[in-house]
Amino acid sequence: MEKILILGASGQLGSEFKYLVDKHLNYSFIFASRDDVDISNFSQIREFIDFNNITVIINCAAYTNVDKAENERNLTDLINYKAVENLGNIAKNCNIKLIHISTDYVFDGKKCLPYCEFDQTFPLNHYGLSKLMGEQSLINLQVKNCVIIRTSWLYGDSGRNFVFTMLNAGMNKDSLSVVFDQIGTPTSAKDLANTILQIIPQIHTAKPEVYHYSNEGVASWYDFARAIMDIAKINCQILPITSKNYSTIAIRPSYSVLDKSKIKQDFGIVIPYWRDSLAEFIENIKEL
Repeated sequence: MEKILILGASGQLGSEFKYLVDKHLNYSFIFASRDDVDISNFSQIREFIDFNNITVIINCAAYTNVDKAENERNLTDLINYKAVENLGNIAKNCNIKLIHISTDYVFDGKKCLPYCEFDQTFPLNHYGLSKLMGEQSLINLQVKNCVIIRTSWLYGDSGRNFVFTMLNAGMNKDSLSVVFDQIGTPTSAKDLANTILQIIPQIHTAKPEVYHYSNEGVASWYDFARAIMDIAKINCQILPITSKNYSTIAIRPSYSVLDKSKIKQDFGIVIPYWRDSLAEFIENIKEL
C-alpha cells in the first residue's frame, strides 16, 4: 500500500484530499501543514518522511500571494524554490514518488494559443519566477518518478479564492468591476486532487515530467465572475474593465490557457468543463 504525504494540507488543494480518503482505501494518507513540519528545513522534513515511511509525496505547499510575493521575495523563494529542492533531494535519495504543483504564471501570456509543456517560460512576477525555480530544481536533480503539474485559477473549500471573494462581495454590493482582458481557465481543486490520485500508479518516469492541468474551456475573470453570480443566483451586476483600470502590485499574464493534451493522452483521464465543476462546487457549499 502506498503511503502518501500531503504537504500543504490546510490549503485549497491539500485539504481536498481529506474528502477523498474513503474513496481510495488502497492508499494510506499523512496530512501535514506548516505547523506539523517545516519543509524548508532539510533535516526536519527528511526525519518526518523517514519516520512515517512515506512512499509518495504530493507537494501542495506554496507561497501563493502573488502581490505580496513582490515584497517578500526571500520567504517566497524559501517555500517555492528551496523547500522544493529539499523534497527533490529526498525523493531522489529515498526512491519516493513526487508530485509537485506549479502554476500557469510561469508564462508571460504573450501567446494566443493554449500553452504546451514545452513552450518557453518567462514569468512576469516573482511568484511565477519562484515557482519556475522550484520546477527547475527538480529537473536539474533528475528526480525519477517525479511529475510537475502546472495548474491555473484554482479554487476549493479552504482558504481565500476568487469564488469566495465574488460570492461575499456579490451579496453585499449592487455591482462589481472585474477585468475581462486576462484569459485563462478556472480549476476545481477537487478535480485536480482526484486526477492526482488517479495517476499515481501510472507514474514511472526516468526524469521529471511536466504536465498541464486545468478544467476544460476558456474564460476571462469577467466571465468567471458572471458565472459565479448566475449559478449562485446573486443579483449583482458584473462590469467589465481592463487590467489598466485595476491596479495590482504584480503583473499578471493576459493569456494563460493551458493545453492538457499530454496529461489526457499519457494517463487516459477525462477533464470536466470549468462551468460544470463550478456549478457543483457552489451547490456543495450551499449545503454546508
